[in-house]
Amino acid sequence: MADETPDAFTNVSRKPGLQIWTINNMTMVPVPAQSFGNFFEGDCYMVLYISQNKSSGQSGDIHYWIGNSSSLDEQGAAAIFVTQLDEYLGGSPIQHREVQENESPRFRSYFKNGLIYKKGGVASGFHHVETNVYNILRLLHVKGRKHITATEVEVSWNSFNNGDIFLLDMGKAIVQWNGPQSNRREKLKAVLLAQDIRDRERGGRAQIGVVEGGDEEDSPELMKIMRAVLGQRTGQLKDAIPDDKPDMAQSSTVRLYHVSDSSGKLVVQEVATQPLTQDLLHSSDCYIVDQGGSTVLVWKGKQASKQERSSALSRAVGFIKAKSYPASTNVQVMSEGGESAMFKHLFKSWQEKGQTQGLGTAYTVGRIAKVDQVKFDVMELHARPELAAEQRMVDDASGDVQVWRIEDLELAEVNPKTYGQFYGGDCYLVLYTYKRSNQQQYILYMWQGRHTTQDEITACAYQAVNVYNKFNGAPVQVRVVMGKEPRHFLAIFKGKLIIFEGGTGRPGVVNPDGGDRLFQVRGTHESNTKATEVAARASSLNTNDVFLLKTDHVCYLWYGKGCSGDERLMGREVSDTLSKQDKMVVMEGQEPAEFWVALGGKAPYASDKRLQREEPLHSPRLFECSSQTGRFRITEVEDCTQTDLDEDDVMLLDTWEEIFLWIGNSANQCETKEACNSALEYLRTHPAGRDPDTPILTVKQGYEPPTFTGWFNAWDPHKWSGGNSYEEMKRKLADTASLSHITVDLNYTDMSKSPVGLAAGGGTYRAPGGPVSSLPAYNLHGGDLSPGPSSPSSPRNQRAQATLSVSLSPSTGRPLSPLAGGAMSPSMGGSMSPSVGVPVSPSTGGSMRILAPELIVNKAPSELPQGVDPMQKEDYLSDADFENLLGTDRSDFQRLPKWRQHDLKKKAGLF
Repeated sequence: MADETPDAFTNVSRKPGLQIWTINNMTMVPVPAQSFGNFFEGDCYMVLYISQNKSSGQSGDIHYWIGNSSSLDEQGAAAIFVTQLDEYLGGSPIQHREVQENESPRFRSYFKNGLIYKKGGVASGFHHVETNVYNILRLLHVKGRKHITATEVEVSWNSFNNGDIFLLDMGKAIVQWNGPQSNRREKLKAVLLAQDIRDRERGGRAQIGVVEGGDEEDSPELMKIMRAVLGQRTGQLKDAIPDDKPDMAQSSTVRLYHVSDSSGKLVVQEVATQPLTQDLLHSSDCYIVDQGGSTVLVWKGKQASKQERSSALSRAVGFIKAKSYPASTNVQVMSEGGESAMFKHLFKSWQEKGQTQGLGTAYTVGRIAKVDQVKFDVMELHARPELAAEQRMVDDASGDVQVWRIEDLELAEVNPKTYGQFYGGDCYLVLYTYKRSNQQQYILYMWQGRHTTQDEITACAYQAVNVYNKFNGAPVQVRVVMGKEPRHFLAIFKGKLIIFEGGTGRPGVVNPDGGDRLFQVRGTHESNTKATEVAARASSLNTNDVFLLKTDHVCYLWYGKGCSGDERLMGREVSDTLSKQDKMVVMEGQEPAEFWVALGGKAPYASDKRLQREEPLHSPRLFECSSQTGRFRITEVEDCTQTDLDEDDVMLLDTWEEIFLWIGNSANQCETKEACNSALEYLRTHPAGRDPDTPILTVKQGYEPPTFTGWFNAWDPHKWSGGNSYEEMKRKLADTASLSHITVDLNYTDMSKSPVGLAAGGGTYRAPGGPVSSLPAYNLHGGDLSPGPSSPSSPRNQRAQATLSVSLSPSTGRPLSPLAGGAMSPSMGGSMSPSVGVPVSPSTGGSMRILAPELIVNKAPSELPQGVDPMQKEDYLSDADFENLLGTDRSDFQRLPKWRQHDLKKKAGLF
């Protein structure tokens, strides 16, 4: 195959998007776009996804998918092609090994509406799905919660069970049968899959009906169709089959192995266990990172030998066998400089090439991050949520502030004159109010002192819930641990934030005299400055900072050699808040003896001049959280978008410096209550040894701040007002799928005319790659099904093909009237094409006209060509013109709420 490599990759595009090939006779055969998401169990596939990032440019992922029934030869060929394609693309893509039913979240993310596993493969002579071909008969068994899969099963009642969802696909109609024990989210996912099949494989011209398995009598017409195909059901359906649980409990066990063949044979040697550090990786070698057996990651150094690099994938498979891990274990292979977000998150810290070394992570115990001065334009932050997210600022902090302290487990208002002064023996609630788009927005900070009691911490959380409920769930809740204050919290106190190590701010309480006190001041602007009390000894000093030493007689303002003019200015501002005494400025190296006496004598301190600090380059990651099994589980959502935020879920967004918990409106009540504990558990079990005091922000659906929405591309604030719930979608389907518009013609002779899907003898029918079925003929008489002349006497054990002839509108594709034989409504003056059921234009006598945009855009009804429906101008555009004008393809357009469709049409001049 090596000689064929150049030819095999001639059709590989480097443009962003998805490309898929199947392995046919040891060669790569492109899969058409309308078949994406369909995978034959007897085949192996290669999937290439190229993405375009604003910051890093293009990046690629190559997956090879192994069907459960594929041959070893095909698997070997796919692995070789993956390696060659990686080399062809310059070695930068990440390689993934995927096994049927155990695909990685990233792989599944390419197919938002689910994966369809089809019987057969190349050897069985399958035909890929063709748009507008209706001669289909198959039964799909739909499973899964977050990522669904649909597997072709025998077209029989024997395949059904009470807990899952089944799609009976008959070409022109798809009937969705919901098991009585299936939940609302599973039903919604199945509807989306059915719509995807309709739009992608049937050109949008198949009808969808839904049957609730527990209330079949509510859908008598649909049940007649199902019985016509499946026969009369006898006996009880099988019990629900427990879902496989692909979501893994987060494994905190990570081991790093060095891989070498310098001795002539493969040697794998353990190097380290968690938490890992980046300096363990050397460019001249290859390494394997084993994440508790759940995922195996291979890292290829740039200077590793060609042999070591090219054999990385096979070594990972060998490693899995040696460890006796399941054959379905996920594998990632990546090159130095092209590491995945998952890989980087396994390391305590990560620096990209050319990034200057700083002081470490933002939340180092006993230190405060140095943040560069940024001038904020509040309008720019609102207009650019991605900037708000990067800077972690919802606005310029000019909103209203209200502060309470927990006293005797109750809320007590704090004197505004002391706002910004926090004591380590107290807990506080800080409510920040600001406006966005003339709407009131709230952030509720829960500040926990280091020396407060557990009862006070519990009371703080309880009182926060009361305030949260008072504002109808609008406030974003932020848990803040003393010393780990987020940037916006600093900004709202305008450079006058002072944190005392102990004591209390309660009125009438005298704090014990601690003698001389030392405060470390960090910040360059009023939006990022705070003073933190540290131990009053010389070893607490740092050459990069400003310190304030307060004694009974004098207040020293100490300037380290590494601090800037802005830092000195902010140091003086804070000193005026801390002490009304005259300040004595002391330059590092020129300290009077009394200064050292107050600190207990000279001692070594941090004297390395600070280098420019940059934010950690860990990419944000989104997870679905679940604790329903009694054990905290997370499932990663790759390539995440706003649509991945499920209303039934609690989602965790990890931006490394902060943890967001997004609470869906229909989220499980128990999970909602346990959300913060779930985040703490996530931090505790994180393999990189994360700081458990990392700020945690709780966000309710519909009240997302820009610091959250900015991590998502093209956030739509109206997304959840468009009625995309299961009940809404089912109601819409009922409008278009009423069987009073559908004539069921169960005439088997029509099937024999089909150009695809029939076995050679004409007496059997097979769906693409599906099982062969005998097909009796049935006729519909007065709404009752009776055997036709050639049908067997007992329909119970046979399956009939229901060929549904649907009268469709030439503009909308919706049914018009129940005229038999597919005739159009006389009022429309059209007819149905006898071959594929595509509407025929009355003016041309052929298939629907495609018109140039200039003939219909911004044209009044009187100016349109004859026969054009002024309310459906978009239906007369070519697919290319449709996407250019409306910015989306037809199938995605149909899924949008009506108000959004109208808005796009108005902007395009089509309304």
